[in-house]
Order: sequence, then C-alpha cells, then structure tokens
Amino acid sequence: MFAPSDKANGAGVVVCPGGGYTRLSIDHEGYDVAKRLNEMGVAAFVLKYRLPNDQSQPDKSIAPLLDAQQALRLVRQQASKFNINPNRVGIMGFSAGGHLASTAGTHFAQPIGQPTDKTTSVRPDFLVLMYPVISFTDSLMHKGSRTNLIGEQPTAAQIRLYSNETQVTAQTPPRFWCTPRTTQPCP
Repeated sequence: MFAPSDKANGAGVVVCPGGGYTRLSIDHEGYDVAKRLNEMGVAAFVLKYRLPNDQSQPDKSIAPLLDAQQALRLVRQQASKFNINPNRVGIMGFSAGGHLASTAGTHFAQPIGQPTDKTTSVRPDFLVLMYPVISFTDSLMHKGSRTNLIGEQPTAAQIRLYSNETQVTAQTPPRFWCTPRTTQPCP
C-alpha cells in the first residue's frame, strides 16, 4: 500500500500487475506504478491476486476476480484511514491485470463468492486499462492468458463471459484505455 501523506487528492486505485495469469509482474507493473501514483496524490494498493490453479481452486476462473472484488471492498471500508473518498476508488491493470481490471469493471452486478459485507460496492468508480487483454475470442485473445484463466478447451459461454468487450453496459465505469501500437509508451 502506498498512501500519499500531504498531497492526497482523495482518489484510491487498486493496481493489478500483469503476467499472463501465470505470474505477477509486481515490480514494474505494481510497486513502481503505485509509487508514481502516490507522487501524484493517489493512494495506491498493489493487488497480489491469486493466480488460476486447477489443483487448489474448484473454479480457477474466479479466484483473481474474488481477490479484486475483495480489494475494492477493503479500500472502501478503510477509506477514511487513507484519506480516500469512497466514491473515488478505481482499479488499474496491465496486460492480464488489465483483463482482471476490466472484468472487475464489467462483472460487478453480481459479486462472486460469499462476501461478508454485502453493503460495500465492488463496482470500481473508474478503470485504467494499460495494454489490456480484453477479449478471449479466438481472433483477439492472448492465448496464454485465456488458457491460464479458463483452460485449454473453454466453452463458448466462458469465452463470451470473459470477453469483456461483450459485457459493457451503461453501468460500466468510465475508463481510460491505452494500447500502444508502436514501441512508444502511452502518454
């Protein structure tokens, strides 16, 4: 957790590192980003989410989203402690972490799991998606991310569910999306 002391602007962001749902690129897509956000007055929380695992999870496709939703709840529950406005809590993700962030931003209407606190919203107030994996369709997917999250032989329903471009509604939070088409970084 990185919380600005004297220049807090009331915003909080859960940061989801990428890594293809096989590892977490937690330094450069996690801690480094959180430190930079902190310099701008944003409280940042790097999420060490569970990676999909067939051996230890009955449904490996939901473990990362469970963690993201719980992180959003916790940040809102402790907002006053970190000088955050609980209505200014967003989620940011890179690559597969961008997929997780976009999943959190499109799958919040029916939170998964058995939350102990059903009053705290899991809907992010905004999304920041940096070179995200968005679609799991055959023509657009990142094969490693799709396979790691929903398996080698996903059903058509699973592909559609986790192709987040098909899940956008009027309630989907506002989003900043950056997908570099060259070797130049996004502004």
